[in-house]
Formats: sequence, structure tokens, C-alpha cells
Amino acid sequence: MGVTASVLAIDAGNSKTDVAVVAADGTVLGRGRAGGFQPPVVGVEAAVDVLAGAVDEAVRAAGCAADQPFAGFVSACLANADLPVEEHELAVAIRARRWGRSVEVRNDTFAILRAGVDEPRGVAVVCGAGINCVGMTPDGRTARFPAIGRISGDWGGGGGLAEEALWHAARAEDGRGGPTELARTLPAHFGLPTMYALIEALHLGRLPARRKHELAPVLFATAAAGDATARSLVERQAEEVVSLATVALGRLGLLGEETPVLLGGSVLAARHPQLDDHIGRLLAERAPKAVPRVVTESPVLGAALLGLDRVGAPAEARARVRSHYA
Repeated sequence: MGVTASVLAIDAGNSKTDVAVVAADGTVLGRGRAGGFQPPVVGVEAAVDVLAGAVDEAVRAAGCAADQPFAGFVSACLANADLPVEEHELAVAIRARRWGRSVEVRNDTFAILRAGVDEPRGVAVVCGAGINCVGMTPDGRTARFPAIGRISGDWGGGGGLAEEALWHAARAEDGRGGPTELARTLPAHFGLPTMYALIEALHLGRLPARRKHELAPVLFATAAAGDATARSLVERQAEEVVSLATVALGRLGLLGEETPVLLGGSVLAARHPQLDDHIGRLLAERAPKAVPRVVTESPVLGAALLGLDRVGAPAEARARVRSHYA
């Protein structure tokens, strides 16, 4: 007879999915991995099929009972679960797979937050392709934002920074804007001589649109070399990160308490000195008791800890699963 897991932990981002089968004592029994989770692109059922591949791999490794459900609780932290209505729709789809007796779906930013703290208390700002922020307290209160792009007031992230850099560089080259080295460094990244050539290549599809994300590091390098326009964009990104964090802290009543502020995602994890320094200065002014830290822990650890929190697992279980991912 196979074993029965306490928690099935799922962390699904746009580029990859990680799954862990976790026993009641915090032992990781099995792990699985699959591709990215993109329900807006492929539809909910096809996206959940991607999760199923990682779940099947983890369940086989764990030797769980063949009869479903094989877990007590499914803790799923998913990209593109930005609104409560989306979380509900995805929870219904996952519940239909009968992986666990109960299911909770959260946005994947909650996994990054929980992975970086010893108790479910703090704020996380994730700045990767886009930008998002969540906060939580042990009594179950949360703070969050829609985080679905400009229509919800967002600015920045790798994709947004690339678009802003292209806008300034195009205007610098044709005379509508002030001078900036971005007009040289952005096309040079692709081996092109001018912004006009880069605009043409992107517009006609000779360069896939997805490659625009490569320009965020170019922007940071240009800023580090002293370009005023590039530096202004980096500083605005810091402003956005700190604005999200301070609003979330305020909503949760944590501005007056020492509170972790976790920073994650590819833009923040790259540790650009100008961005780090500006975030630090602004947080010291606006939320002096905030304790910023870049998250390095695996997000699936956060999904597992959220699950263990939910089932009332003892502290020893949470320490054991954390040690597995250390």
C-alpha cells in the first residue's frame, strides 16, 4: 500500500512548475517538475494538464497510494491567479483532479513571501517580467494588488523597463526626446546599428517580441555607466517597489513594527547596485522598521509551508521541510 501525503505543494510560474509531496512531519517524499503555467494563453484545463505532469512525477517518486485523493491538502501557488475570481476558477479545476481532499489556490507571490520568512508574516515584492506585491499576517489577513499591468496601475518589471527604455531611445534618435546612450546600447545588444533598425526588426518580426526582455539588463548597464535617462528609469523602478511595499505594510498595520520585506524576481535578484541602494534609502525613509532581504529560497518551499500552516503542522515539520530546500 502506498503512503498518503499531508500536503501536495505546487508552485507554478510562467516558465516552470515545481511540485513537492510532503508528509505530516515535513519530510519531502517526492518532487516533480514541468513547464510553465499559462492559463491565459492555453486555457485553464490545458494549463492544469501541465501541473498534472509534475504532480504525476512527484507522486510516483513518493510512492503514494494509487487511489485518489492521495494528499490531505493541496497548496497551489500559481502565476496568473491575480484576482480572487481566477483563484476560484483554478481551485475548481484542480479540485476536479482529486489530488487532495481540500484545495487552496493563491497567487505565486505568496509562495515567495512564505519561503523567505519563519512565520506567515511580512511583505513580498516580486519584480521579474512584471511586478507584484503581497503581504500576510499570522491571523490570516492579506494585502495584495491586481497586478495585471498598466490597467491596474502597475509600472516596471523587466518587460515594462524594456518598453520604457525603447521609448526613450527611439525619441532620442529621432529628435523628439533628449539624448541618451540607450539609443546606442539597445540596438547594439542585437548587433544592429541604429534604433530605426531595431524598431524595424521588432515590428516585422525578424526579432521575436519576447527578446525585448533581454533589454532590461542593458538598461541597468547603461545606467551604471552614468546615463541620466537610464538612471532615472532605475530610480523609478525603486520608487515603485517601495511604494508597493509601504502600501502593503500600511494596510496590514505593520509600518510601526519590525517586518520582513522580501524582494524577489529576476530584476531584484540580479542585485543591481543602483536599484538596491535606492530601494534601501527609500525604505529607510518611508518604512524605517522594514527589514529588506532578497529571497533566494525555492518558491515551492513557500507553497509547502503554506500547506503545513493550513493543516496545523508543528514547528518541527516546518523546520524539516525548510532544511530539505536549504
